Amino acid sequence: MALVFTLRISGKRTLSKMNAFDLIVTIAVGSTFATVILNKNVTLSEGVLAFTLLVFLQYVITYLSARNKRISQLDNSAPTLIAYNGELLSKNMLSERIDEDEVWAALRKKVYSSLAETDAVVLETDGSLTVIKQIKDPQAPAVKVLLGPER
Repeated sequence: MALVFTLRISGKRTLSKMNAFDLIVTIAVGSTFATVILNKNVTLSEGVLAFTLLVFLQYVITYLSARNKRISQLDNSAPTLIAYNGELLSKNMLSERIDEDEVWAALRKKVYSSLAETDAVVLETDGSLTVIKQIKDPQAPAVKVLLGPER
């Protein structure tokens, strides 16, 4: 019950798609939970304290990350352009270890039959692929807006 309670009060981010830091915290929580259950030398109160400390540290890091760009850059990776203007960017695909079949799967999920129907495909910080539909207005800077001004 203490684990469920602690995770519920920690917010949606703890249970959402994870970045590297969130994955580490989740593994640490699982390891702590297993230790509390299996090791008779660790009391329940010590386990609850460890859970609470892990969630509190995650909260502090994410709080600071939302308010400080340098910490955010340590905590999260930047999105990567995988395809642009109907062309796959093979250099970016190789560096991110994205297979062409994964791009086609993302296109099929959004019901596109070709890259020509899209402006871009972006590898998000959580590992998912976002397909940006083709914008008819050539003045609209869709990709720059979605990736941010400095990307």
